[in-house]
Amino acid sequence: MSIQKILQQLGDTISTSQTTYQLTLTLGVIVFLVIVRLFALYLVRHNVQDVSAQYSWRKNLTYIIAFIGVFLVGRIWFKGFESVATFLGLLTAGLAIALRNPISDFAGWLFLLWRRPFYIGDRIQIGDIKGDVIDLRIFKFTVLEIGNWVHADQSTGRVIHVPNHKIFNDSIANYTRDFQFIWNEIPVMITFESNWQKAKEILQEVADAHQQEIQQQAEQQIERAAKSYLIYYRKLTPIVYTDVADSGVLLTIRHLTNPRRRRSAQQELQEDILKRFGKASDIDLAYPTIRYYDNRAEGKHQTGPPNTSTSE
Repeated sequence: MSIQKILQQLGDTISTSQTTYQLTLTLGVIVFLVIVRLFALYLVRHNVQDVSAQYSWRKNLTYIIAFIGVFLVGRIWFKGFESVATFLGLLTAGLAIALRNPISDFAGWLFLLWRRPFYIGDRIQIGDIKGDVIDLRIFKFTVLEIGNWVHADQSTGRVIHVPNHKIFNDSIANYTRDFQFIWNEIPVMITFESNWQKAKEILQEVADAHQQEIQQQAEQQIERAAKSYLIYYRKLTPIVYTDVADSGVLLTIRHLTNPRRRRSAQQELQEDILKRFGKASDIDLAYPTIRYYDNRAEGKHQTGPPNTSTSE
């Protein structure tokens, strides 16, 4: 047997041994990662009670294990992965992709601690979600929902968990920070035949009477908020605007109110308005009407006032 054949056989043997070694090592890595995943899931099931949180952990662990497995197996089979720096760089990139939402949530948490767009207890709106902030954690903050199917910004009773990364994508409206009052408007429609000047005076008197309690507080808060923001209001007292609509004269009260008392404050105003209007014989509330004429069989127009019917 020639030396060339001996060297060739020796090379084939070494190559076969190397392949067998790589296959065995790959199988060992896979088995090890499967065991690690099962152990991690065992810990999650026994330490995390929330079903949604369990699902998130299970999903993220699968991604992490899969990426680690790909890079470890790649390092075994391809020489390009033998560079530790390259391997760590690719591993870091893979983890960043797999954990992009948790990383964004953590960055959002740092932003919330640094900039403080809201605190626990503030009433905020972020995207379509409105509510009172009741908890703030590393990956999410929690609000007690208001609005939705409930009118006048009252609580629905639902607790909503919002990922922290949403603060980078959606605008945040704060109802109570710096300036703890909001402008509210109450429309009141009266008929064209009513004494609208008198009605406007009544609305102004009612609004002024209810505004006295918060007038001084609002002025102090505006003065304090103006030191940090370009906020300027010429008039903080209530005002009644006049407009003409299809069904009558529209009088709109614009006034300041505490966002958490919006519905109760509006109810108090409406009740006082109804009481005052009930005592005025020359003021009537308007509602949509349809006027029609009834012609007799002779084709003659009906004499007297036309018949009317109402529609809601």
